[in-house]
Amino acid sequence: MSDLQLPPAFRPLGKSDIAVSPIAWGMWRLAEDGRSAADAAKLVHAALDAGINFLDTADIYGFDGTGGFGDAEALLGEVLAAEPALRERMVLATKGGILPPLPYDQSAEYLRKAIDDSLTRLKVDVIDLWQIHRPDILAHPQEMARVLDDAVASGKVRKLGVSNFTMPQLAALNHFLGEKLVTTQPEISPLRIDCFENGELDQAMMRGLTPMAWSPLGGGRLAAPESARDIAVAAALDVAAQAQGVSRTVAAYSWLMAHPAGIIPIIGSQKAERIAEGAQALKVQWTRTDWYAVLVAARGERLP
Repeated sequence: MSDLQLPPAFRPLGKSDIAVSPIAWGMWRLAEDGRSAADAAKLVHAALDAGINFLDTADIYGFDGTGGFGDAEALLGEVLAAEPALRERMVLATKGGILPPLPYDQSAEYLRKAIDDSLTRLKVDVIDLWQIHRPDILAHPQEMARVLDDAVASGKVRKLGVSNFTMPQLAALNHFLGEKLVTTQPEISPLRIDCFENGELDQAMMRGLTPMAWSPLGGGRLAAPESARDIAVAAALDVAAQAQGVSRTVAAYSWLMAHPAGIIPIIGSQKAERIAEGAQALKVQWTRTDWYAVLVAARGERLP
């Protein structure tokens, strides 16, 4: 049985010279439960101290259906204002383009405003990675590209990415961009394996894009599996987890990281110990046999 390669401590973000950890921390729920800036700072420190320098947020994070738009960015901005030195330790990513209740707006006017507003809330001069959160099918990719290229040229944004784009949507935007995309962020997990077989990861490798996996634990279903398929996938993950003394969660992250596309799972937990635990995934060694066992369980049928 041949062993798969362990991930590096840091990898380039797409074809850029930005070095990121092979696992990221996401702040979807950072602003929940009235979390203070001091408590948020503890989570930031937990990620950075564990070697996770890639932090991902979005302007929509914090929105509860009626209010809270921008709250997660604003809370992180308070942390960075109180401890400016933290900014140099992180690669800061955010997203925009969702405007409740439209729901999506990538018109030139709104994109410019979304980028400027994120900079203001985050209290930073530049965003390392700015991503379009979900595609607006009413926006022409050439119009979007002009705004994004301008944002890079002006120094507001270093690199660009997309989230939840189809392969043709990504290709169309990239065609018009002068500053090519470096990331794509689809949902990927041992329970959502579409990307492994529909060409998305192949496209990422061909274009030199770094895939960022949101909801890498299947929306929590791996922790508490109920369906026969979920239970089978959890059991397959447990084989590697138990053999190497890690949790199923860590095994799930590492399973994604073992793919040659260099998938970066985004940890969604807002608990310091769970964030730090995620870094253990860098040391989990997969064999091809065990890796494919998880894939077969997820497919629900044998490979041809």
